[in-house]
Amino acid sequence: MTRYGSEDTEVALDRLGGAGWQGRKARMKNRIREMAKGLIAIAAQRMLKQAPKLVAPEGLYDEFCARFPYDETEDQAGAIDAVLDDLGSGRPMDRLVCGDVGFGKTEVAIRAAFALRAAFCAAINGRQVAVVAPTTLLARQHYKNFTQRFEGLPIRIGRLSRMVGAAEARDTKKELGEGSVDILIGTHAILGKGVNFKDLGLVVIDEEQHFGVGHKERLKELRAEVHVLTLSATPIPRTLQLAMTGVRELSLIATPPVDRLAVRSFVSPFDPLIVREALLRERYRGGQAFFVCPRIDDLEEASAFLRENVPEAKFVVAHGQMAPTELEEKMSAFYDGGYDILLSTTIVESGLDIPNANTLIVWRADMFGLAQLYQLRGRVGRGKTRAYALFTTPANRSITPTKKPITPQAEKRLAVLQSLDTLGAGFQLATHDLDIRGAGNLLGDEQSGHIKEVGYELYQQMLTDAIELLKAGVDEPQEEVWSPNIALGAPVTIPEDYVADLTLRLQLYRRLSTLETDQDIESFAAEMVDRFGPTPPEVEQLLKIVAIKALCRRAHIEKVDAGPKGVIIAFRDNLFADPAGLVRYVSEQRSFAKVRPDMKIVFVREFDTLQERLEGTREILRALAAIAEKKKR
Repeated sequence: MTRYGSEDTEVALDRLGGAGWQGRKARMKNRIREMAKGLIAIAAQRMLKQAPKLVAPEGLYDEFCARFPYDETEDQAGAIDAVLDDLGSGRPMDRLVCGDVGFGKTEVAIRAAFALRAAFCAAINGRQVAVVAPTTLLARQHYKNFTQRFEGLPIRIGRLSRMVGAAEARDTKKELGEGSVDILIGTHAILGKGVNFKDLGLVVIDEEQHFGVGHKERLKELRAEVHVLTLSATPIPRTLQLAMTGVRELSLIATPPVDRLAVRSFVSPFDPLIVREALLRERYRGGQAFFVCPRIDDLEEASAFLRENVPEAKFVVAHGQMAPTELEEKMSAFYDGGYDILLSTTIVESGLDIPNANTLIVWRADMFGLAQLYQLRGRVGRGKTRAYALFTTPANRSITPTKKPITPQAEKRLAVLQSLDTLGAGFQLATHDLDIRGAGNLLGDEQSGHIKEVGYELYQQMLTDAIELLKAGVDEPQEEVWSPNIALGAPVTIPEDYVADLTLRLQLYRRLSTLETDQDIESFAAEMVDRFGPTPPEVEQLLKIVAIKALCRRAHIEKVDAGPKGVIIAFRDNLFADPAGLVRYVSEQRSFAKVRPDMKIVFVREFDTLQERLEGTREILRALAAIAEKKKR
């Protein structure tokens, strides 16, 4: 038994005992086997390919590390070591580093080996590095940080994005092809057809969830035999699924930086007084604020609000359709403290690091996706100051021609966001997203998978089992472990007031489904008493039915139907291990047993209570199992 999912979605239910569920599982198993074969082939190809062993000289490497201004956390150090091991393994690296928003993931990646140390190793060995970021602002920030970190070293750093002038871009592309540019930092402009590397050794993909399928197909062409390092706070379901099934390596950064405080988050209808108070409070404590709108069209209305309600604060407007020079000037001015508020669209979402900005106002938060909201919240609280995030919804929820109403899904997203208020919740959000949306087609460009047919947990278990079997060299499909249909009119549940936690109950159900012997069942019963106290009647009945189920498997019995007047038994495929022994046993029962024309056996018994019915059925099945196993021996 597994949990189907976490969403209250419409689920098509199968009839208990019917063939629908078994058929759905069988179809899913076949699809998963084919998918697993493809995943294993990808992993095998990667293991067989050769890549240069990139190891920097120890003395020079240690001297370079001494430049880092911050101490690494234990998780960061572990991820750094894993990346360095991958670079020196002689095989192409394909590692996902999942570090939470605001944990300094991008900074650590540049400064402490996810990007920077790995890039340093690659560059020292004469190989080129490509660092791909989703936005011009993030690419600009990376370029600035890389330039500072590599200052004084013989490393040539180039950049390509919309902010780079035509002449500089042309020169960079030429020098890249000649090999004189060691590290290229930019947006998806790096993936253009006119960009050619002389000897690419490492590709770093920052905030990979922002890149579409077309961009990733182009990256596949770049990375045939190169090292790949993917960075994300909230990886998309497909990326997370590949990491969780072992096809890609995974490093988690769950330890927050020293003195990092969780961002206080609030969701409420838009109130001018609350917004004004939040913005002025940040200004008076010497900080700055982000005011984010979902669309460029909303910026004019937001500007009018700020001019009227917060005249004390200076604000600047920025969005992605501005001229590169104008956007650069405004962002630089805000970064240098020239303005109190940055009014912008979601261009500030990815990786932007302004430690002095510690208040976030989101206009129409219901129009953003869950990962977007989480990433936006990560733009504040990046220093040692307590940060605040206010996610606003329309005060008047009536439908107007220009305003869309809040959907139930949007309300759920905001509720989930407000619940994820602890440090390190990005990975939880990604797994929640994987559960809701499914992993999609792991090998193609389709985004809708088959996960909802059986639920995420069972899907994950089936995929893992298929991969393990293929790794062990078992190519033939395994026979499904069949389950008998038992109808005894007895409740078979673990009551909530006995075991309150749902996840724990599911684990207990799963363990019960694997018990085969009386000794195992007795041990399980003793453990239940020890952990949860005396077993209630429902659990006692459940244990007896588990014993009956095990006897059915031993006797090849497909269905048992018991009532107050007797028991009806049907054999699987109408086969029994010892037909002669079965005939003798039925004959010995005289008028209390007979074989029907449909090959089912009816045992006539009087059961006054449910307990008598359970014990009587168990005795009949124990006798049949003994006959079947005696013949097998």
